Amino acid sequence: MVQRCRLIVTGHVQGVCFRWYTQRTAARLGLRGWVRNLPDGGVEIVAEGDLADLHQLVAWAQHGPSEAEVDEVRSEWSPATGEFAGFEIRS
Repeated sequence: MVQRCRLIVTGHVQGVCFRWYTQRTAARLGLRGWVRNLPDGGVEIVAEGDLADLHQLVAWAQHGPSEAEVDEVRSEWSPATGEFAGFEIRS
């Protein structure tokens, strides 16, 4: 089943290549969407794809890359829109 997941990741998640690793992980999982830094120091991820693959992305986001220190991952789930062609890093 194809779904959409929006994640807000907080902690020490900027300046540690979190967006790059997110893009790489999402692409490996066949997900589409985007990732961006937030002004408050968090990272926002919007991804669409197979539910099992989205759960793998959520599990990965719980720790992120080795340099990151993730405090919390909040998730919101909704139906997929199919609007994304790939997975990109947004500024």
